[in-house]
Amino acid sequence: MTRRQTAKTAVRLTVVLLLAAGGALALREWRQRRPVLDLPTAIAKRGDFQVIVRCRGELIADRTVQLQAPLDVPDLQIVWLATPGGIVKAGDPVARFDPSKLKEDEKDKIAALKQAQASLDQQLAAGRITADQDQLDLSKARYETEKARLEASKQDIVSPIQGAESKIDLGLAEEKVKVQQSTTTLNSTSNDAKIASLVRLRDQARDELELVRRRLSQLEIHTPINGVVTLQSNYTQGWMNAQPFKVGDHAFPGATIAEIPDLSTLQVESKLEEADRGRIRVGNQAVIHVDAFPELTPAATVVSISPLTEESFNEWPRTRSFRAYAAIQKPDSRMRPAMNAGADIVERTIPNAISVPAKALFTLHGKAVVYVKSDQSYVPAEVKVLARNPDEVAVEGIPAKTAVALADPNEANK
Repeated sequence: MTRRQTAKTAVRLTVVLLLAAGGALALREWRQRRPVLDLPTAIAKRGDFQVIVRCRGELIADRTVQLQAPLDVPDLQIVWLATPGGIVKAGDPVARFDPSKLKEDEKDKIAALKQAQASLDQQLAAGRITADQDQLDLSKARYETEKARLEASKQDIVSPIQGAESKIDLGLAEEKVKVQQSTTTLNSTSNDAKIASLVRLRDQARDELELVRRRLSQLEIHTPINGVVTLQSNYTQGWMNAQPFKVGDHAFPGATIAEIPDLSTLQVESKLEEADRGRIRVGNQAVIHVDAFPELTPAATVVSISPLTEESFNEWPRTRSFRAYAAIQKPDSRMRPAMNAGADIVERTIPNAISVPAKALFTLHGKAVVYVKSDQSYVPAEVKVLARNPDEVAVEGIPAKTAVALADPNEANK
């Protein structure tokens, strides 16, 4: 190799070295000046961690009163109904039926009762007159008997013919007394029978009037408790055409017109998966979430759990699950039965625990980690999971107030 070629090679090597050094410096400068990953973060909190069992269901009322049409009133037609969904208090009317026909019947029954009472009074007066006349005739017959007995006592001092006549007159007078006694008894018995018959007719008319008035009093249905009006379906046109009762509808006797659920007894009926059945028990506390009012989180207590699974007929394919009932301690006045709701049932409480959002927990090399934010990067920190909730996780291995990433930095770098 000549000297000239050697010089060219040295120059080329020097240029390559300078380019490599410049590239390394540029790469170092770029690494120092590149922006830090902007990932969403959360702060680890310290406090009591409640391990919950989350389930879904709906609001129900533990106490509900059904208001039914009267059983012994024919031809019921609704003329007024309370507003569906309206609040009512104990004693307020909920439904009224047409009273016009019964009012006409009441007038007729009043007239029949007055006529029956007048007939009875007339018979009582006639009976008293007859009884007085019978007593007068009986007294007169007895007087004649005593007079004839006195004349018969003179047979020793009068002629035999007069004595025989006096004796015959005495016998006739005594027979007349007996006849009059029989007549008096017969008239009294006949009068008693007529009075009893008229009393029966009077009582029958009075009972019929009372029946009509009782039916009139049943034409207005009142609620015995405080609650909300829920009108029921009218099945007089068939099951396929059933619609809630409305003004003008005819109701059959005993039909359920409305239901009044007691809003102070609201509960959440929740579906409980079989895997979670053994985690809760009666008496556990719960937090309720009503879909219609997300700002409300009333406290509740589990009051009962179904001993067996129940099949759901509103879903396909059909599912089987337990039912948990949590009584709301202070129901809001806006809550109504059949509203969709959820229940977070507290299984147990871990005191003084560190909790992070469930999105902040990742798996790295088969271990649970969180990515702790540092000055220029996110450093993985291995943690021990104490309990899991749908939204939060209780962990050990990081201090409180640590900023952790809510997204995987490795995926963000890619």
